[in-house]
Amino acid sequence: MLESRTLIQVRFAETDMMGIVYHGSYIPWLEVGRTRLFEEFGFNYRKLHEAGYHVPVLDLSIKYLSPARYDDEVTVKTVVREKPGIRIKIEYEILRGDQLLVTARTQHAFINHAGAPTRPPADFLAACTRHFSGAG
Repeated sequence: MLESRTLIQVRFAETDMMGIVYHGSYIPWLEVGRTRLFEEFGFNYRKLHEAGYHVPVLDLSIKYLSPARYDDEVTVKTVVREKPGIRIKIEYEILRGDQLLVTARTQHAFINHAGAPTRPPADFLAACTRHFSGAG
C-alpha cells in the first residue's frame, strides 16, 4: 500500500459567498495529494512525462460529507491499495482534524505520448512492488 498525507490551508478564493469551500475546489486538492504521493515514492509527473508517459484521469468519484470553510487546515490522505498496472486506482479522504469531510476515488491510465495505453515504467513498478507485499 502507498499512502501520503498533505496539509492544505483553505484559501478565500476556494470558497463561495458563505465562506464554504466550493465543490469544484476539492478536485485540485486531490491532484495535490496525488502529486505528493508520487513524489514521496520517487516519482513526479515531470519525470514521467520526460520518460514518455502521461497519467490521465479516466474516472472521478467524489462524495461530500461535510463542508470545509475558509482558513480551515485540511489533510488530504491519498492511498493506493492495489499494485498499479496499466491503470492505477487512488483513494482520497479529506479531513479537518479527525472529521471526515470528503471521500473520493480516481482511476488513471498510463499512456504514451501517442495516447496508447502502456505499462508504467519499470522503475515505477519496481518502486511500487517494494510496498505491495504478496502482490503479483
